[in-house]
Amino acid sequence: MRLFMLPRLLILLFMILPLLAQAGSPPSHAIWDGLLKKHVDGRGLVDYKGLKRDEALLNQYLDLLSRTPPAASWSVNEKMAYWINAYNAFTVRLILNHYPLKSIKDIGPAVQIPFVNTPWTEKFFTIGGQKMSLDNIEHGTLRKQFTEPRIHFALVCAARSCPRLRNEAYTPARLAGQLNEQGVGFLNDPTKNAVTPGRASLSKLFDWYNRDFEKNSRSVVYWVNRYSQTKINADTPVSYLDYDWRLNEQ
Repeated sequence: MRLFMLPRLLILLFMILPLLAQAGSPPSHAIWDGLLKKHVDGRGLVDYKGLKRDEALLNQYLDLLSRTPPAASWSVNEKMAYWINAYNAFTVRLILNHYPLKSIKDIGPAVQIPFVNTPWTEKFFTIGGQKMSLDNIEHGTLRKQFTEPRIHFALVCAARSCPRLRNEAYTPARLAGQLNEQGVGFLNDPTKNAVTPGRASLSKLFDWYNRDFEKNSRSVVYWVNRYSQTKINADTPVSYLDYDWRLNEQ
């Protein structure tokens, strides 16, 4: 091989490598699964001090996600499990970046404008070479690409009023069942949703994401009745609880 061909080959190699990475198989979520089992209890509360000691493992998992963005060949469940795990894991990373703190909303300026300068707009990680924020995952990817309101039972922004952080990773094979279990747990937790036959005091998530829950001719009432042990009617008065932004710490 002539030496003058080497620069061209190197350029071609750098062009091909990103394409090969994107065409790869979904990454294993085993590291994240192990961290969740070790540091998250049955209520979804997190031992952030313990996770701080296991930062090297967390960073190893996040680096894996960063290097393995979803490819077009992946199934819907493979993509959704990837993005849900990524959102939750990078949220933990954001908390550890600023730990100790009392609330995720302590991160950033005192006056925060949604979609402008909140913790969720901070582009502090990279996926597939692209700088991203938590908002990019939730609003720019999951809500945009998938018609699946149950993601709101799985995404956890480190607040006590959020759905519980599951102490296992989401997996493509079990995703539907895991999302259903999250719905049951969320709707029947009286600290997050208080449902009686005469009144439903629901999480603000149902207010903020009303349009998502109403897709496909469904309604908030449909989702409440699907998962809540107590059923309501279309004319049942509905109000929304104040959101508790305190850190979901053990």
